[in-house]
Amino acid sequence: VQLQAFGGGLVQTGGSLRLSCATSGRISKVYSVGWFRQTPGKQREMVAIITDDTAEGTHYADDVKGRFTIARDIADQTIYLQMNNLKPDDTATYFCRVTDVANVYWGQGTLVTVSS
Repeated sequence: VQLQAFGGGLVQTGGSLRLSCATSGRISKVYSVGWFRQTPGKQREMVAIITDDTAEGTHYADDVKGRFTIARDIADQTIYLQMNNLKPDDTATYFCRVTDVANVYWGQGTLVTVSS
């Protein structure tokens, strides 16, 4: 199983970006899909995660609620993160993650830089 994240880049404060994570390989039963981010010297933190396809199964970090939206296309095996009203504090490397019952799969990361 491989995950490839892309869509990062340089954007001004208030701008938008859409990250994509393409998955390949067979995952028997997906438990969760999500996006995390990390800055140098800090721990990787959860940004958004889907544990099931209900409103209650989608969770966001407090500082991205109302600005970021996670979605997945099961047929295309792709996970998305729409990021609006970006702030300099959103600058980080963003990683996608998929879990099944026994495994955790990570993408390679895509850098998002928000200029002030």
